[in-house]
Amino acid sequence: MLGYWELVASAVLYAGGIVAQSTAARRAEHRPGADLGLIARLAADRLYLAGFTAQVGGFVLAFLARGSLPLYLVQAGSASAIGLATLFGVLVLGWRVTSVEIGVLVLLAVGMVLLGGAATSSTARGLTPTMVAALVGVLVLTALLGVRSGRPNALVSAAVPAGIAFAVVAVAGRALAGGDLASLPWQPLAWILVLAAVLGQALLAGALQRGSATSAVATMDATSLVLASVVGMAVMGDRIAPGREWWVAVGMALVVIGVLALGKAPQRTAAPVKEAV
Repeated sequence: MLGYWELVASAVLYAGGIVAQSTAARRAEHRPGADLGLIARLAADRLYLAGFTAQVGGFVLAFLARGSLPLYLVQAGSASAIGLATLFGVLVLGWRVTSVEIGVLVLLAVGMVLLGGAATSSTARGLTPTMVAALVGVLVLTALLGVRSGRPNALVSAAVPAGIAFAVVAVAGRALAGGDLASLPWQPLAWILVLAAVLGQALLAGALQRGSATSAVATMDATSLVLASVVGMAVMGDRIAPGREWWVAVGMALVVIGVLALGKAPQRTAAPVKEAV
């Protein structure tokens, strides 16, 4: 039961972090093309740092939840933070969302509910050395793909690599969370997790600056959800409740459709951003 509470608290912290980081990223000085100094500029913004702290808290709680819950449930719970973030943004910052984005978010929510309803507790299998090497290769390719995401109108191409990086975080976290937490600093897989998290954070910052925060984060979360869930079920022993296999199939299909729709959704217009200190 503790894992479910950790997952709920993680989603709330992620949502607060999304709102704070997207507000800070959108008001940062924008430069054309790949902007390698974006993170350095945001590091001086207290609002961005507050959002980053909330994201770290959400990350830690999601990591702990992966010790007892399958990846497709934890990733679905984390992805639900986009709905909470949108609600926070509308109520606190005066964000305005388009009807298209609302419809797509509903579509994603239905898919995530189906995935969550199919979940059953399971213990993860460990990753073999070959699997660990494969994660490193995925990170290298993701970094190279992220370099190409600095082009104009590249919201989806910036958010998808972020989703891949966070999928690596989820897979590594699922393998580590059920073990001895005190030994984490001496485990290579833990350092792979940290590198993947830093890469994902950098790519997400770029995606948030280029377009709609709702579209960027939903695209990232859906990508991470699909990839991590497939790996979890295929190689890590994540199980599905008997008779609910079709819930997973339909849920995944809805998430994929949602990602494709968000890639074509018009950019949200926002009310003037309130300055925060």
